[in-house]
Amino acid sequence: MLKRLTAAGVARKAAIGLLRSYLRLAIGTTRWTFDIHPDAHPLLTGQGALVAFWHEALALTPALLWWSTSRNPALRPHVLISRNRDGRLIADVIAPWGAGTVAGSTDRKGKDKGGAAALRQLLALLRTGTPIVITPDGPRGPRRQVEQGVIGLSRLSGAPIVPVGGWCANRRLGGWDRMMLPLPFGRGRIVCGAPITVTRANQDTAPARLAAGLDAAMHAAARNRAGAAQRLWAALATLLAPALTLLLHRRLARGKEIRGRLRERMGLTPRPRPPGKLIWLHAASVGETQSILPVIARLLARDDTLRVLVTTATVTAATLLDQRLAATREGARVLHQFVPLDVPRWVGRFLRHWRPDAAALTESELWPNLVEACHRAGIPLALLNARLSDRARAGWSRVPGLADRMLGRFAWIAARSTLDATRLRALGAARIGVEGDLKGAAPPLPADPVALARLRGLLADRPVWLAAATHEGEEEQIAQAARQIRARHPGLLTLIVPRHPERGPAIAASLDHAPRRAAGREPGPDDAFWICDTLGELGLFYRAVPIVFIGNSLPGPGRRGGHNPLEPARVGAALATGPLTGNFLDAFARLGEAVRTVPDADALAEWVETMLADPTRAVAAGQRAQAASQADATLPDRLAARLLALMDVP
Repeated sequence: MLKRLTAAGVARKAAIGLLRSYLRLAIGTTRWTFDIHPDAHPLLTGQGALVAFWHEALALTPALLWWSTSRNPALRPHVLISRNRDGRLIADVIAPWGAGTVAGSTDRKGKDKGGAAALRQLLALLRTGTPIVITPDGPRGPRRQVEQGVIGLSRLSGAPIVPVGGWCANRRLGGWDRMMLPLPFGRGRIVCGAPITVTRANQDTAPARLAAGLDAAMHAAARNRAGAAQRLWAALATLLAPALTLLLHRRLARGKEIRGRLRERMGLTPRPRPPGKLIWLHAASVGETQSILPVIARLLARDDTLRVLVTTATVTAATLLDQRLAATREGARVLHQFVPLDVPRWVGRFLRHWRPDAAALTESELWPNLVEACHRAGIPLALLNARLSDRARAGWSRVPGLADRMLGRFAWIAARSTLDATRLRALGAARIGVEGDLKGAAPPLPADPVALARLRGLLADRPVWLAAATHEGEEEQIAQAARQIRARHPGLLTLIVPRHPERGPAIAASLDHAPRRAAGREPGPDDAFWICDTLGELGLFYRAVPIVFIGNSLPGPGRRGGHNPLEPARVGAALATGPLTGNFLDAFARLGEAVRTVPDADALAEWVETMLADPTRAVAAGQRAQAASQADATLPDRLAARLLALMDVP
């Protein structure tokens, strides 16, 4: 709509007038605070510099232009704009603030025109001491990624770059940059960081230094607003503490908490802190716990005096941790606690008792009060295998100041993928890199050899397939597929491993009271289903039944996007999944055509029948999946080394 209105003629003039009037109102009625680095002050008032804003803060540049010209009325800063329609619109809108413009080398069709002339004009202006406002990630992005143009201009001209951040009451617009539109009658802050000088010797690192400076300036500009948001979050959590206590008791009644350990969720424990160095790792549930087990092993191997505190949010994750560590010699050096809920008083108790030397959260476990408490206690904090869905990004973007402040507290963030890193950067994460997916670097799931031999003997004489990590409602579709297959394979046995073992009795009741492994029952020749509702035995089932459907992936209420396909792939299972794979896009992309996607029960039945009818084909499919699942086995060791170094940060 805006582009149509500003295309030409009277409508364009009217739109420009409205935008000017609105921007004058918003900028003029905002109470601004300016935090200018001492070295940047003369550069902004007559010595000349490249003044860098992220594109999202471009609408706030009139505030800095006003500050500069109020200190030097003879100064006429210039803004580098593109030659396209949007650039010309910006030039017209900012004209009342006394800024000139330089049209860059991109026209409205994205073609390179006039670049040499623009460069000559920029160099001439910089020689006269004129500040040039430039957006290093403009005009088309990617967002918050420095392009080489500003670096080359700085080196050629000798003009330093001043990184600038801005914040005020605003609404975020759509588009790649999520530009801030200032709102009237609020508070705002402009922060100018230390100038960055680009030379031939340091030009390779200059983009990263500028990006870090811009992120730091944006974070500093938003600090006051973020502080208010943090205080509000903490107050709400404190007010909700009585209700959360009731919730914990309700979870206890449903078997989701352990009697006698409920107080751990409030930060209380009778267990003493061991002497010496202690590092704390938090993993919410089973998947996250499995992913950090290799990191824990490498931490303990690298430092034989270290103790590791592991917190989880679920009983199943705690049980899995106990099972995996019970047989290891280093297991005695690992302590488990349930993580306290994100109430300031409860988190404070936890930290005062355990006093970790460093801490790491995993995946999307972002809790503002917990992160803030670690920062105030001086505990260095990292985020491992960082994951952020688009839905979660949209949720956090509704409280951008809070998200920016929280992510700024991490010493470093190791994202599992480029897409996750991009989403986290959009929320304000600065010290972030793409290290790889820990779930992709994990070893094959373990299996007891005696139990495996017994299970293979039990299943040897009949056709069998496995539905793993299923969720509520999905078993009905699996049963529908199984009945279709059984019509042509009368002896078929379908193993169902629910993601949440406590659902085993209900699933068994819905499937003609099928035998349950957790109850000690094995399937007889007339049983069509076997509910394997035990914990920590997927490695056993994947090896014994190499035709595997991965649950949480068929369309239906509550389905959230699949489970980790690399676990069955590592042991050579033939794989199928439903169409919902959003939680593990990178893993499924790595496996590619080695995984069959089945949209419904009919397609699932057809795929299983194909595998049963041609065992050679099933073996070949499993081999392809196993070959594609190979990953960087050094990732756990690299992350362990970074965590140990984090403990030495003063």
